[in-house]
Amino acid sequence: MYGVRYHIPTGNRQDGTMSEGDADTFKAVELDHPEPEPVPKTQSSPQVDPVQTSGLTPSLEPAQPQNRIDIQALAESSPETELEDTRPASVVTPGAGAGAGAEAPASRWKSAMDQFKLKRFFVLRPGTLSQGLEDIKALVNPEEDGTVHGIWLMTEVDHWNNERERVVLITENCLLLCKYDFVMLNCEQIQRIPLNFIDRIAHGNFTYPPRSLLKREESGVRVFWDRLREPSFSTRWNPFTTDYPSCTFTYHPVRNVDETFLALCEIQTFREKLTEAAQRAHLRKPIPGKANGVLVLNQPLLIEAYVGLMSFIGNQNKLGYSLARGNIGF
Repeated sequence: MYGVRYHIPTGNRQDGTMSEGDADTFKAVELDHPEPEPVPKTQSSPQVDPVQTSGLTPSLEPAQPQNRIDIQALAESSPETELEDTRPASVVTPGAGAGAGAEAPASRWKSAMDQFKLKRFFVLRPGTLSQGLEDIKALVNPEEDGTVHGIWLMTEVDHWNNERERVVLITENCLLLCKYDFVMLNCEQIQRIPLNFIDRIAHGNFTYPPRSLLKREESGVRVFWDRLREPSFSTRWNPFTTDYPSCTFTYHPVRNVDETFLALCEIQTFREKLTEAAQRAHLRKPIPGKANGVLVLNQPLLIEAYVGLMSFIGNQNKLGYSLARGNIGF
């Protein structure tokens, strides 16, 4: 809108001059001016006024921000893609969380207790095992026993179910059962069994009489060397007898510590090596009047013990092992 000035005369004068009564008046006049053409909005504009864009056509609607993800398009294009942001949070029930939290401390506590029990064995002390093996090998008689073919660390189970720690050697001519004190590093006893005397080797799980209160879940190996002689009544009921025509072995408690002890305590390898060595000994030195050869049997190993109160107390406290016992001593 613009103002236009008009002159309105108040009297008739021929000279064309304006008298004092003349007056200038203004009248508002509206002029049409062309409106400026709107500048088209490009999609790259990051800011859009919702008031100005409310009347635009659908083709001129403001573009969405580039950092916004079309979840439905992603789901249609790749159905296997997991959208973690769109999934509801998993709900953990109080019972499940409490159970999982209780199992972890229990397993850690059990593992810590097992490690504490294993550390009490003197055979695990640094240098103890190597020193013990050297001491035992020094006691081998090359003329009587021959060369050493293998050495194992095992547990001997007697006829009263008592466990005793033993170092077992297979030589060219003999089977040596060594009682070694890993605390004092001293070999206390050696039982020598000629290989050509061995006639049976049995392996399997341990069994007890039907009314026995004892139970053992492990497997073992039993070696027989006098088939014709059966143990007498006094021998069966004497827990300290050494005149028994067989010996029984099972796994040592420390066999799962590392790979070295796992190979040193392997019973199956011991059985295979003993069978081969006994077969060679029978061919080399046959016994007159006796069937030569070794019979290998896969059968349960029966231990005729019923109550076993003494063996239960001794096995639970590992009295047959070289163990650290605090202030009590070994």
